[in-house]
Amino acid sequence: MRIVVTGQVGLDKKSFLRRVVELAVADGRELTLLNVGDMMYAEAPDVAPGRILDLPLSRLTSLRRSVFKDVLSVCRQKANVLVNTHATFRWRHGLFYAFDYDHMKALDADLYVAVVDNIDRVHRRLTRDGHSDHTLKDLMVWREEEMLATELLAQIVRGHGRFYVWARGQDDSTAAAFATLALHPRRTKAYLSFPMSHVAGQPDLLTEIEVFRREMKRHFLCFDPGDMEEKYLGKLAIEAAEQGRRTVETGPPGEQAVMETAQILDIIADIDGQIYARDFKLIDQSDMIVSLIPEIEGGRPGLSSGVERELQHAHEATKNVFVIWRPAADPSPFVTETATRVFRSLTEALQFFHAEGFIPRNPAGTLFG
Repeated sequence: MRIVVTGQVGLDKKSFLRRVVELAVADGRELTLLNVGDMMYAEAPDVAPGRILDLPLSRLTSLRRSVFKDVLSVCRQKANVLVNTHATFRWRHGLFYAFDYDHMKALDADLYVAVVDNIDRVHRRLTRDGHSDHTLKDLMVWREEEMLATELLAQIVRGHGRFYVWARGQDDSTAAAFATLALHPRRTKAYLSFPMSHVAGQPDLLTEIEVFRREMKRHFLCFDPGDMEEKYLGKLAIEAAEQGRRTVETGPPGEQAVMETAQILDIIADIDGQIYARDFKLIDQSDMIVSLIPEIEGGRPGLSSGVERELQHAHEATKNVFVIWRPAADPSPFVTETATRVFRSLTEALQFFHAEGFIPRNPAGTLFG
């Protein structure tokens, strides 16, 4: 399995992929990581750290081509390889491709994965590393450029179904899932659908949703919209503007991102648009959607417009649509007519998935079995 992994600057992608390799090795599997950037610096010892993009384009291209010959050599010797690189880069305010078609064709990777993360976390890492010459709008645009270029590369070299968007997340679950993708790419892939804004501040419902997410991730290779959540940034910025605060802080102590209120307000529409497009893409790269509809105050279903649209999109994309309906009231025809099957509990759903072969017969809870 050869996987090309891309993503904008500021992801700490290398440390994420190192963790992927560690999890694979801990499970007794071999997985090799090749960091193209590090290899280019090793090839050019005269270039100061962090300054490689200041080189003339001609030398940059020559370095990349030289290094990629080594990448191809390693891939001929190793069974499972992650190639950590970029699809695009910016140089003196210009946008350029960061790969060579002939080498990518020779590599003939099995999968192409664009890693993404919350824009506030990307901003924090860049600022931490001394890179402050950007706006939040820049970061939103760069993220989409990298995703689009990676998807085009995958389509041109290998065709449909080889491209994935991957949320970096904040815990080991996303790294473990990535290792599963690399070593067991045929594992059933599920998009997890559940209300988010509707249940804010309701501990019991949040616990129910967390149990649902955890159980699904034990059994399936999951794409979880909760692994990348930026919607709250708009609310924070609006509150800050109303209170006359010029900056907004997010993140835990010691890892806080400080952003200008005006810059967040400027990207609210971008956040909404990218959530809409990205979640649909996550559904498209899944085999099925599993949606939890909890019961909220008054016995009403916690069915948000976003969840409804996800169910409809999955149905129209000919995916299996499974709904776990928790309210006492019966689901509407808009749910039952698009669902492959409706369950009344998580336990009932898991029993069905086991009986119908959606879940492998190996013991649950292992990373890659």
